[in-house]
Amino acid sequence: MKHTENIVIMILKDLIRALDAEAPFALQESYDNSGIQIGSPQQEVTRGLICLDATPEVMAEAIRKKCDLVISHHPLIFKGLTRISGDNYREQVIIEAIRHGIAVVAVHTNLDNIRYGVNHYLGNRLGLQNMRVLQPAKSQLMKLVTFCPKDHADKVRAAIFQAGAGHIGDYDCCSFSAEGKGSFRAGEGASPFVGNINELHYEPEERIETVFPSYIKQEIIAAMKASHPYEEVAYDIYLLDNDYDQAGPGMVGELADAMPVEAFLGMVKDKLGTACLKHSRTGYQLIRSVALCGGSGAFLLPGAIKSGAQAFVTGDVKYHQFFDALGEILLVDAGHFETEQFARDLLHDIVKKKMINFALFVSEVDTNPIAYY
Repeated sequence: MKHTENIVIMILKDLIRALDAEAPFALQESYDNSGIQIGSPQQEVTRGLICLDATPEVMAEAIRKKCDLVISHHPLIFKGLTRISGDNYREQVIIEAIRHGIAVVAVHTNLDNIRYGVNHYLGNRLGLQNMRVLQPAKSQLMKLVTFCPKDHADKVRAAIFQAGAGHIGDYDCCSFSAEGKGSFRAGEGASPFVGNINELHYEPEERIETVFPSYIKQEIIAAMKASHPYEEVAYDIYLLDNDYDQAGPGMVGELADAMPVEAFLGMVKDKLGTACLKHSRTGYQLIRSVALCGGSGAFLLPGAIKSGAQAFVTGDVKYHQFFDALGEILLVDAGHFETEQFARDLLHDIVKKKMINFALFVSEVDTNPIAYY
């Protein structure tokens, strides 16, 4: 990022790097297409517009405000395009973006799946406390095991912690160590830290074990090697079957005080600014524990029931899914747009935290395609 005549110029790849640090793109769902949609990683941008959906109206707003960057929650491009002729709103947006040199970036399910992402923001809006991820991610945790001279163990540990390893729940700097004796023989051309060429050497070493999310694997390895005294670093990496409770779809938490069902529904309607709610019948009289998922989250209904929540707030619920909730949970369809609208504010906060002086706007266009009568 650089400054020119009071204008902050940012390289698009630096923005992507900043977003990735807060909402790793590796956490997006397999069907998703988050990241750069239009533009080059080397492109310079000076003004950004944040929106939920990149529509023609939003693009017109970006042009009017002289923005050369649009950051959208929902991807403009999900699947491959066979032509761009302007026949639909997506193609119209693509044409206008290219014509005016506007880069388009999407930050979608990776923003949903981080612990303090869209769902946490929604939970705060509804007044939930003690929130946790509803469906922790699987196949995301790895274990690093390495060995180094005892006198250098603290330095190596500190380096891999700094790179992001060692987080378990609300704890950090988590590791396990054991002392032992390592052996090696340096061959011709080696430059051993200890020992002599062609002589078998035994060294008092410390075995260090710690965990890390798979998407920072390369950073962990680089930090370990940079801090390790050995020319050839011995290490093992294992994929763990443990759940990763720092990421995953949905959230569950508790209200400060239990609420009657009618009062709870009124609160949700008011806090989300929606014209109406669809909900299942329920046998509960009071609501205290609440599960939620912004957008289309009905796939989490079994997990919401299993969590013990009395209510589950999401959007895009199908007719027969309400039957699945009967007698189990108060299922509330508050709307896709309504439950994800706060993604705009969250994206603004993330970018501003990383790029303090970058010119940034939140779109004033209501992109909700659904009207209520």
